[in-house]
Amino acid sequence: MHVLILGGTTEARALAGLLHGEVRVTSSLAGRVASPRLPAGEVRIGGFGGVDGLVEWLAGHAVDAVIDATHPFAERISFNAARAAATAHVPLLALRRPGWVPGEGDDWRSVASLEEAARALDGLGDRVFLTTGRMGLAAFAACPQWFLVRSVDAPDVPVPARTEALLDRGPFTLDGEREILARHRIDVVVTKDSGGAATAPKLTAAREAGLPVVVVRRPPVPSGVPVAATPEEAAAWVASR
Repeated sequence: MHVLILGGTTEARALAGLLHGEVRVTSSLAGRVASPRLPAGEVRIGGFGGVDGLVEWLAGHAVDAVIDATHPFAERISFNAARAAATAHVPLLALRRPGWVPGEGDDWRSVASLEEAARALDGLGDRVFLTTGRMGLAAFAACPQWFLVRSVDAPDVPVPARTEALLDRGPFTLDGEREILARHRIDVVVTKDSGGAATAPKLTAAREAGLPVVVVRRPPVPSGVPVAATPEEAAAWVASR
């Protein structure tokens, strides 16, 4: 059995580790990070060339099942995967970590896009901790606020005129997030609803500091695609094929 994992996430690496040695597993990484953490098994890096390219790859490599374990905001590849799997008649599962849920004391502002997040900053303060990654910063380029932009690699241009880059990779600690908010005198945090524990401490630190958090809602999984919440659930799905 040959399983293709569309990966790049912590859950994708964990799933590859669970499946390696049980089935043939190939993990596909987008190649947007300069030094990615490689999973167990075979690895390919780069795009497929759209839906048609993915359909051709599935057929040419005798893939029996596809697991979309990409980032919850990797909307294009998720919809391409759904169309390609349906065309190739290959079963598809989406592996999505549960989203975050606000708790008592949280001051969250839910928005639908990065552009809406930029507009939501008006009146929330001048110093922004932007933790949405290096892609999509153009949405904030015209904002007058000062931004601390955290990403694994250097941010893409255009960026806001007043920007400081913080190059770092999770998981992050609560003490570390507290220190960042205090040292940079942060007024507001902007994040995507990525879910998971690796980057969640910033939410706790913001709540403790009484800071508002602008949260970009994640896009939906393509219609008709079953969803697993953990690598173990995804591995059980593979075993049932």
